[in-house]
Amino acid sequence: MSLDTAVQDWLAQDLDPMTRAELVSLRDRAASDPDAAAALADAFAGSLEFGTAGLRGALGPGPNRMNRVVVTRAAAALAAHLHDIGATGPVVVGHDARHNSDVFARDTAEILTGAGFAVLLFDRPVPTPLVPYLIRAKGCAAGVVVTASHNPPADNGYKVYLDDGCQIVSPTDAQIATHLTRIAAGSIDTLPRGDGWTVIGEAEIDAYVARAASRIPRGPRDLTWVHTSLHGVGATVVRAAAEAAGFPAPIEVAEQAEPDPDFPTVAFPNPEEPGAIDLAVALAAEVDADLVVANDPDADRCAVAIRRDGAWQMLRGDEVGALLGADLLSRGVRGTYAASVVSSRRLATLCEVHDQPYVTTLTGFKWIGRVPGLVFGYEEALGYCTDPTAVADKDGITAGLEVLALAAREKSQGRTLADLLDDLDRAHGVTGTDQLSLRVTDLGIISDLMARLRAAVPPMLAGEPVSMHDLTDGSEELPPTDAVVLTGQSCRVVVRPSGTEPKLKCYLEVTAPPDADLAASRSRVQDRLVALRAEMAQILHVP
Repeated sequence: MSLDTAVQDWLAQDLDPMTRAELVSLRDRAASDPDAAAALADAFAGSLEFGTAGLRGALGPGPNRMNRVVVTRAAAALAAHLHDIGATGPVVVGHDARHNSDVFARDTAEILTGAGFAVLLFDRPVPTPLVPYLIRAKGCAAGVVVTASHNPPADNGYKVYLDDGCQIVSPTDAQIATHLTRIAAGSIDTLPRGDGWTVIGEAEIDAYVARAASRIPRGPRDLTWVHTSLHGVGATVVRAAAEAAGFPAPIEVAEQAEPDPDFPTVAFPNPEEPGAIDLAVALAAEVDADLVVANDPDADRCAVAIRRDGAWQMLRGDEVGALLGADLLSRGVRGTYAASVVSSRRLATLCEVHDQPYVTTLTGFKWIGRVPGLVFGYEEALGYCTDPTAVADKDGITAGLEVLALAAREKSQGRTLADLLDDLDRAHGVTGTDQLSLRVTDLGIISDLMARLRAAVPPMLAGEPVSMHDLTDGSEELPPTDAVVLTGQSCRVVVRPSGTEPKLKCYLEVTAPPDADLAASRSRVQDRLVALRAEMAQILHVP
């Protein structure tokens, strides 16, 4: 099909006057404007595909963008798959506060209702963890969240869960994609729509809050803490959950407390990005807070900042994961612990000491949430699953409550979270982690870099011989994935394309055995980590 024909077919079924107008403008300008021509070609260059977190991409017209046509087709494909597997339960639909999220959620509800499913549609923007929670709490057949999580303002996304409360994995994604291809060959005008869904909201949020608070151990609650939701949807539920668990109300970053799809105070609404939590840290210093808790815009991730060595700093996801895992292990919580392959190996060490099973998974909570017997799982990108019975996904709200409980307990003893981290380093050795990433506009660059790395494996890293494990073919422990693991005696590097953003990511880890001189050991690890980062930057041609 020619581009002109594809554009005409799209205009014939596009429901949104804004994307129709945008497409007409691109088409009319393409003949004389190279930028418009390139944008038009890219919008029809392919179709969005289910990745680590479902569909995700820039808003705009065409099959390679997030829009009402793509969302309608995705909902119809999901409905067809649910019919294939004989699903009969309701489907819960939630959304964040990004541009068009409420519209996409309503389209989804109409298509699923038209396909014969009972639909539970949230009446307001909600944190992502509410949907996997309700799937299990209400015995739903599936769930959808319209969200792009921490992506830039121009993006949106579509996350799908099945009846186990976990995000879809193979072969489900391929089965839905087959239906999606079939549906895309026709017109969405022929898809039946319904309007008999059930509107939900306050009662379901209250039930989630009660469950989250009930999981927090009894203990001290005296704490001064700052919270930011980064213009997302978490503030109201975080506030309610903290109150229900007995903690003082947070001191909120006023500029970021209310949902705003333009994210005006941050370059990227991701707590991991430099500068994202600067306002929260500045407020914490001003009010002499004990710690900062930050959620990403859909509140499934949790970042923590503390005063350490005389300055405020954000903890790495691996540090928070170690703190939470160590606390559960010390409390005698028995079961399987898990972390993704890109996360630190420290949790594995802690599980070995406490004689508890540990599992390494592929990146993403669609893998972590499915670990049999899971009691705690995390990955370094600020994601933690602390109550897998209720939410088999990352949950930045329950994780934040667990962190508050830890901090309040330590404060009552004249200690801090920094002291807890010192305890771990003294007992188990120092672990240092870092990340290197390359953001691109052409995904072909990432493919070329991965191919180059596989063809020319560095024999040495950080002064140590390393071996390569290519995960393309998978292993006994892990399904196939596009990633390379380079391992030395005390260093490890994992390189993979991001599943949610146009980035190549490189995860670095350096370890040292226990040493009486903690400061000296940390300094050596940090120096080697800096050197390792520089080596990988050169190998991958990262500026």
